Amino acid sequence: MQKFNSDGAEIAFAVEGEGPPVLLIHGFASNARINWGETGWVRVLTEAGRKVVTFDHRGHGESQKFYDPDKYSAPMMADDAGRLLNHLGIETTDVIGYSMGARVAAFMLINHPSRVRRAVLAGLAARMIQGVPGSAAIAEALEAEDLSSVTDLAGRAFRIFAMRTGGDLKALAACIKSSRVKIKEEALANVKSPVMVVAGDKDELAGDIQPLVDAIPGAIGITLPGKDHMSAVGDLQFKREALKFFEG
Repeated sequence: MQKFNSDGAEIAFAVEGEGPPVLLIHGFASNARINWGETGWVRVLTEAGRKVVTFDHRGHGESQKFYDPDKYSAPMMADDAGRLLNHLGIETTDVIGYSMGARVAAFMLINHPSRVRRAVLAGLAARMIQGVPGSAAIAEALEAEDLSSVTDLAGRAFRIFAMRTGGDLKALAACIKSSRVKIKEEALANVKSPVMVVAGDKDELAGDIQPLVDAIPGAIGITLPGKDHMSAVGDLQFKREALKFFEG
């Protein structure tokens, strides 16, 4: 991956393929390779004739690590994405955000509307506006001396996932401690770009898609049958619907 300086944060990124750009924004405790490479997204999009831009969030993957929760707000991460587009000379792009990446993509729609042609908000739906519980337990699990002492189920799952992805546990704990301000429906009501909301019907972390669909003018919703938060991200139907949406 290459790196660039985003207002003091070294952000790792990669560009693959040629054609209209698509910016992929990964979820918490993941990275560009795990979220988008291993799930087949980069291959599918490049084969469809798209230029695929991926990056590791601050605190994740190969990007710079911080240990202060104030360095990890979603609007700040959306600014990182906007600066990456500036660095690459991309004026407007399609965007797919998954889980925490969907929150970041939403702030791109709100704070940088001219940069987003179409957006797919996936893996985070009603919870984006209602709030996501359990952040303190996840932070505690990430900061625990060893996995055996973690009893909270969600915290344990994220700790195991972070260990598998080679994440910096202290940096990720700082990230999850960052303020997760609920996105106000009045802010979403001003979104002008076409939006598609996607989540598995068994994804309790995302919540139901309909409240978020209703909050964004003209948004459409896709529910993935039988999929939870981890299995939805690489789902074939998800890929097909995103490609169809971008062609729309």
